[in-house]
Amino acid sequence: MRKADYPAQTEQWDVFEYRTEGISSGNPFVERTIRGSFRSGTREVKVDGFYDGDGVYLVRYMPDEPGEVSFTIDGNYGGDRTEPFMGSFSVTKATEGNHGPVRVQDRTRLFYTDGTPHLSFGTTCYAWVHQSTALQEETLASLTASPFNKIRFCIFPKHYDYNYNEPLTYPFEGTPGDTGGLDRSSMQRFTEEKPGNHWDFTRFRPEHFRRFDERIRDLMKHGIEADLILFHPYDRWGFDGMGAEADDRYVRYCVARFAAFRNVWWSLANEYDFIRSKKAEDWERIGRLVTACDPYGHLCSVHNGPTFYDFSRDWVTHCSCQGTSRYRSTEQSAEFLDRYQKPVVWDEVLYEGNIDLGWGNITGEEMTRRFWEGMLRGAHVGHGETLLDAVDEQVDDAILWWSHGGRLKGESPERIAFLKKILKDVPGGPLLNQDPACWDAVCGIPANAPAGSYYLYYFSFLRPLFRDFHFPEDTVYRVDLIDTWNMTVTPLGEMSGNFRVVTGGKPWMALRLTRV
Repeated sequence: MRKADYPAQTEQWDVFEYRTEGISSGNPFVERTIRGSFRSGTREVKVDGFYDGDGVYLVRYMPDEPGEVSFTIDGNYGGDRTEPFMGSFSVTKATEGNHGPVRVQDRTRLFYTDGTPHLSFGTTCYAWVHQSTALQEETLASLTASPFNKIRFCIFPKHYDYNYNEPLTYPFEGTPGDTGGLDRSSMQRFTEEKPGNHWDFTRFRPEHFRRFDERIRDLMKHGIEADLILFHPYDRWGFDGMGAEADDRYVRYCVARFAAFRNVWWSLANEYDFIRSKKAEDWERIGRLVTACDPYGHLCSVHNGPTFYDFSRDWVTHCSCQGTSRYRSTEQSAEFLDRYQKPVVWDEVLYEGNIDLGWGNITGEEMTRRFWEGMLRGAHVGHGETLLDAVDEQVDDAILWWSHGGRLKGESPERIAFLKKILKDVPGGPLLNQDPACWDAVCGIPANAPAGSYYLYYFSFLRPLFRDFHFPEDTVYRVDLIDTWNMTVTPLGEMSGNFRVVTGGKPWMALRLTRV
């Protein structure tokens, strides 16, 4: 009889894993199947399992409510006459900090499944899981001490400026081309020609994907969302042009493997419009495949280069945006919210840094400003960092947060943490709308509190010396002057009716009015 292993108890929105032995000969990735059918009350959820190498097959399931769950495992993983396996387990109530997956509610808002509002403070570390174990651990330590609750990263390795090292593992069996002496001057040839690569796209390397299992679990423990990028254009290995059959097989494997983690988001691509091997119909096929295979309905979108994706597509849950101008991004948030009637997530607003590339050298002040602008307009904003310590002969090997992770060096993260603290005190939760009546500043008003109860004004690089307000005489507000750069809150007392607030004539100031 085949050996089967699974827990008798699993927490709500945690990962139940069924593990069994099966056939390892031939090519189990394409010749063998394993599936699970899970029943709780009158509901049934069917999921695909996957081959994990060394004769081991796994089925993962995320239960969404406490109680008893019965399940059946079937397929031909043990041979053509494999008998179904039937079992059951109990689901305990979610513990503190476990709010379930992030969902869309009220069309443009993000909430955890238990109803807790989610405000995404993201960051990007494209290739951090491809770095050394020590560097991965340093990245996790930096993340857990930061304000960021979402991180974008690639499943495929990345080849681009400052990213010339080989990854720890490859996603498929085979061998990479000879990359000896690779540097900027030879990048174009390897990007376009991809010489010498020999891969078997029908055979995954489970050890590559196991590392992602481990890191997604690490992020989940700390309440950090894992925004998984399935495809990207920065490639010298040929993974960006595998063909539709291999693409779909890879997508199914990723969904079967990762979908049971509650903190997963799907990003079909980083800068989809730079992947020349795929056309619009390919992205539509892949998007529908992801959502069809994922029984939990995780968030799913497509990130752009120069051209925004059509976020109105029914399988797209939110707008994953990169600003298409060096000078304007999060200022468009209200426009996008109105146009698409979906949450707007600015996953790339340029990077706080000092590298030679125009997208990677904005100041900490500008990164902080873009967070305030976007969050107060009702959107979610993502951070990035590309800071070099010095310019020397080793500059191409520098460890940059944007791709490798490591240690945060910039000035913006602590200011972003300050903003996060300010928004936690918003009545009704941290989600804001832009006040359309305010034309000469950005003003956030609560999405879930009575009208007139709270105003958060942000003046960015403008520097008014004072601000006049006009309210009914019996309306009293507690007024706070906020220095967003120096991270101070100065109480100015209670004011009512028509009153003037002296703001000081400095940039990066904000005002908070809370009705008494």
